[in-house]
Amino acid sequence: MLGLTLPSLITRIVTLVIAFTVHEFAHAWSADQLGDDTPRLNGRLTLNPLAHLDPLGSLMLVVSGFGWAKPVPINPYALRRRTPAGTMLVSIAGPFSNLLMAILAALPFRAGWLDLLATGGRILPSASDFLVEFIFINLILFFFNLIPLAPLDGEKVAEYLLPPRGQDILYRFRPYGPFILIGLLFLGTLGGLNVLGTLVAGPAWRVLSLLVS
Repeated sequence: MLGLTLPSLITRIVTLVIAFTVHEFAHAWSADQLGDDTPRLNGRLTLNPLAHLDPLGSLMLVVSGFGWAKPVPINPYALRRRTPAGTMLVSIAGPFSNLLMAILAALPFRAGWLDLLATGGRILPSASDFLVEFIFINLILFFFNLIPLAPLDGEKVAEYLLPPRGQDILYRFRPYGPFILIGLLFLGTLGGLNVLGTLVAGPAWRVLSLLVS
């Protein structure tokens, strides 16, 4: 948390509460619409942040820019009874909600209602500072969750899109996905090989520039 100003800290906390809550609600709502009542039965079909936030994952997002929420439980068999793409659609709904929030938050800049260079005070961020950080974090969540490694949403999307040989490769890597992600995070932090920065932060900055310019 070193280097974070109070306005930045407030912005990150508010943003993660909104971004994580909407992301997980999108999973739950999509599953419910596709005939799976598992999220509803587990109390996840709600916009109450307390149902979705993971304490450690939230802290990691505040400190490092990467984090996670509690996964929404689903029943893939109930989804597939409605459509073979059910699990993929539920998985992609979360990242898509983050992209949609980023686009909506950029509208005031595109409409000329806000000055991109406006700065806030010592306690509260300016509207411009808040929205830029809000857009960036949602884009980070969008690109990060599309990485095709378990337990991220991108793995389920890739599983549906890949041919059988590609699916076999995903299945072999699935048990090691969390360890690979942790290793990539530490490589970027301590080893100077910023793979996640290339895959996530770089595209997020570029899309941010396109959205607010």
